[in-house]
Amino acid sequence: MGLTIGVDIGGTKIAAGVVDEEGTILETYTVSTPPTADGVTEAICSAVSEVSSNHSIEAVGIGAAGYVDDKRATVLFAPNINWRHEPLKDKVEQRIGLPVVVENDANCAAWGEYRFGAGQGHDDVICITLGTGLGGGIIIGNKLRRGRFGVAAEFGHIRVVPDGLLCGCGSQGCWEQYASGRALVRYARQRANATPENATTLLALGDGTAEGIEGKHISEAARAGDLVAVDAFRELARWAGAGLADLASLFDPSAFIVGGGVSDEGDLVLDPIRKSFKRWLVGGAWRPHAQVLAAQLGGKAGLVGAADLARQG
Repeated sequence: MGLTIGVDIGGTKIAAGVVDEEGTILETYTVSTPPTADGVTEAICSAVSEVSSNHSIEAVGIGAAGYVDDKRATVLFAPNINWRHEPLKDKVEQRIGLPVVVENDANCAAWGEYRFGAGQGHDDVICITLGTGLGGGIIIGNKLRRGRFGVAAEFGHIRVVPDGLLCGCGSQGCWEQYASGRALVRYARQRANATPENATTLLALGDGTAEGIEGKHISEAARAGDLVAVDAFRELARWAGAGLADLASLFDPSAFIVGGGVSDEGDLVLDPIRKSFKRWLVGGAWRPHAQVLAAQLGGKAGLVGAADLARQG
């Protein structure tokens, strides 16, 4: 199969890109994400039509944040769009006249990294995305593992603290409440309130109050050596690495790939994640250790992965 289109549905924009068999994006087109479910479907079709006008396209892959059924056709539930058992594949296919595959966005990103990014050369890879929340994907034996009902790898909602922090999913103590962009901001604000003398750079970057601290401030302050910002990253990394150690007990991959916005800080966050993983890996002194790798494709991973999954059929 030749050229395919990947569609990445974000909170503020929908990006469609023409992707070749080598994972190279040849052309992209973006539209703002509409506020309604029907508007999102319309925007997807519009973006696909625009970006395909100069190319011969074989199929389209759509990455959606939410639960996608085992047939890769229906969005069972999307937390940020009012999709409940939404037949997205059928609706888009009827409009654009091309085969469509719908996939969870974290699965798309994981597949993109496995095929064209940090996962190349590995048969067994677990990916996690440390963004606003925590997502993931499972590739075992060179295949994307989606589970019987299509909703595997929702790692962010593994409960790591019984009766812990309330999660947006309705449960308590989910992993993403302790290892995510939201968690990082919470750690920094709590520590800045407790010891403002150790957060002078961090507070100055915001509005002077702990409540004004945002993720971008923490990154900049940590690079400047701000003690609270550095400690916030260490706390996030402690939880992330411990979670990877648990996933190693489940899947025994050769590599973990860490992506998402938080991972953009590179070794500032990855080195302490590796240390935590080593600390909590059961039998770690006697068993081989999976590599913990930084994602390579950045924000393109989901789009490229969706396009390639459409090519796989």
